[in-house]
Amino acid sequence: MAQINKHLKKEQKGEDRGCCGIPGIPEPRFLKAFSDSTRLRILAHLVEAKEPQMVSEIAKNFPIDVSVVSRHLAILRDEGILLAEKQGKEVYYSVRYEFLSSIFRGFASAIESCCPSKEKSE
Repeated sequence: MAQINKHLKKEQKGEDRGCCGIPGIPEPRFLKAFSDSTRLRILAHLVEAKEPQMVSEIAKNFPIDVSVVSRHLAILRDEGILLAEKQGKEVYYSVRYEFLSSIFRGFASAIESCCPSKEKSE
């Protein structure tokens, strides 16, 4: 399988995906990818599937057109949430668990480091 995620150049160069000058805060586009309920359901479906799936396999589980599912997958792929791998003519999508974990850990750390906790203020 050949990786076809061309958008991961920043990540491969080791650039921080920080926003607002605070390392660890994800870019708004990354967070926007999670703002759509259909994309969240697609992501949940892929997590439950536990193996890469083609667009047509994913689309069978949703009452929307395959082209709409494909657009949602492209948004998730472009933000690095999904890995897209080509096998012949088909593209298989899978969740990038380690990447997501690192982004959300960094986000949590950034929030904890910049925001006073209730314990400190009491």
